[in-house]
Amino acid sequence: MACANSQGKNILVHICCSVDSHFFLEKLQHDYPEEKLTGFFYDPNIHPYSEYQLRYLDVQRSCKKLGIDLLEGEYDFEAWMQAVKGLEKEPEKGARCEVCFDKRFSVSAKKALELGEKKITTTLLVSPLKSQEQLKRVGDDFFKKNGVEFIAVDYRSKGGTQDQSRVTKEEQLYRQDYCGCLFGLTMQREQQDKLMDEMFSPVSGQILPASIEERLQMYTHRMELEDQNIAYKIVRQKFLNYRQFSCKVTEGKSKNVPAYALSYSTLPRKKAQGCIEFEAKNIHYFNREEIKFITLKEFNLACANDYKNMNELIFNPPSVEEELKIRASYGCTNYDLTPFIVIEKIMDEKLTIELDAKTYEDVCEKLIIL
Repeated sequence: MACANSQGKNILVHICCSVDSHFFLEKLQHDYPEEKLTGFFYDPNIHPYSEYQLRYLDVQRSCKKLGIDLLEGEYDFEAWMQAVKGLEKEPEKGARCEVCFDKRFSVSAKKALELGEKKITTTLLVSPLKSQEQLKRVGDDFFKKNGVEFIAVDYRSKGGTQDQSRVTKEEQLYRQDYCGCLFGLTMQREQQDKLMDEMFSPVSGQILPASIEERLQMYTHRMELEDQNIAYKIVRQKFLNYRQFSCKVTEGKSKNVPAYALSYSTLPRKKAQGCIEFEAKNIHYFNREEIKFITLKEFNLACANDYKNMNELIFNPPSVEEELKIRASYGCTNYDLTPFIVIEKIMDEKLTIELDAKTYEDVCEKLIIL
């Protein structure tokens, strides 16, 4: 979007996410009707980059709805990491957060000066995860150093948090469940005893269920629907999710066999040794842990593809939905966690299968066209 006119009354608004910014910007428009608001999305703390893209996408939608110009700052994640070095173990609202605020205020203040503006504020003021006192202290310090006034409004109190929640639901904003910081997320997931699946991104580029990449696709699609005036709803649903960490098949004592385990393949003890016992209808049955093998040739027939070798399959697999259909075509039910492994050819030698994978309860978002 185009930048704001530098003449007249202007406030540069640092934006962290749409959940905080939409409500916050609406309130500012009401309370400061004579001010020209310019949004500034500068959040190098957000990790991974796909999450940054998703939050920026939703902020773009929000600002467009509100008629507010939006600027994007540099995603200098490495510089941010250097700034918070040594503070990785600090709790939420601790010293790391203050350094993070300081860096974002510094860049925001410079942007305000560049645009000829004398006032800044931040949507972090409405976040329940952030300290208003801490933000005000950092903002006042920048006013003294840069001459850029920090507008410290309180939109949390007097039912503000409840109003913000209502607006978030009405506008169907993207509701992230962590501040964006890698270190904050790590501590949060450790306390919840939950898998930090936000950090999973397969080298194959496969879109995993309930992943950031899947949400990015969905929220991009919803903007296309809005452009076409097509009604929709975003709903949440519980399901059994799956992440695979590694799969290795060894023939004899040391010969590595390229292999690919289909989604929802699990081994209780992560390792099994034995031999292929028999074959029926092109499925080869292992004599341990109900493991099933098919050849690459058979897999190509099942998925109507033409993978030339195992490396092609490993680095460019079908979608998870296609893999589940392949499992179903071989008699696997929706709740079947049997390891289903593709290899180039079947061997008579003793095999060692190492499969590290996890299933867990999760929640995903689905877009329903009305």
